Amino acid sequence: MTDSHRYILGMRVDATSYADAIRKIIEWARQGESRYVCVANVHMVMEAHADAEFRKVVNGADLVTPDGMPLVWLLRRVGFNKQQRVYGPTLTLSLCESIEKEKIPVGFYGSSTEALEKLVSNLKDHFPGLKIDYLYSPPFRQLTETEDCRIIDDINASGARVLFVGLGCPKQEGWMADHRGHIHAVTVGVGAAFDFHAGKVKQAPSWLQNIGMEWLFRLLMEPRRLWKRYLVTNSKFIWLLTRSRFLGNRR
Repeated sequence: MTDSHRYILGMRVDATSYADAIRKIIEWARQGESRYVCVANVHMVMEAHADAEFRKVVNGADLVTPDGMPLVWLLRRVGFNKQQRVYGPTLTLSLCESIEKEKIPVGFYGSSTEALEKLVSNLKDHFPGLKIDYLYSPPFRQLTETEDCRIIDDINASGARVLFVGLGCPKQEGWMADHRGHIHAVTVGVGAAFDFHAGKVKQAPSWLQNIGMEWLFRLLMEPRRLWKRYLVTNSKFIWLLTRSRFLGNRR
């Protein structure tokens, strides 16, 4: 866990970079360590603010990257002047590039079977040497203990040392925390990156991402699913920031 971090409304966010995050993940993967990485945005901060148990899950992660531009701006405001966004979909591609070179086995857990197949096909086009040893789309329900044990055994038997998890927040973070110490891999929760790289969901243009307006693009693409997250949750986030001492070295 890095010492370069701040707590935003009680949730830890690390001052890191693509290079730093990839270096850590590769190092942990080489050693076969069981770790988990959260990719944080405003939605995650608000989930953590509302749920103390979920806040413990995120604060207990081995690395929490600033995925959302508001978190990047807040880190810059408190002294991390060169902080850049460490965006889940970009981290996924950059990490796959490094994993391919390092010949580290990788796995993918989450989304639908169709999306996973398309995701793998697209990644193989870009990274033909990528060694994908595990692929699983879990059912959209609570797993039985027997099913969960089988999944753990299958992941470990596959040899995958980095496991991308795409279950969506907060489910994926809880799953990663529950399985640290059981799965012999670094789990990286990248959420919508699965659907983006599978071509199911269109990504916002980079210029919109850079000015922090990706949320508007995504809202226009999926208004029924995302209206509450972006219009209600984001407004509450801003309101809480204006009335709280939201940043600090402690929780």
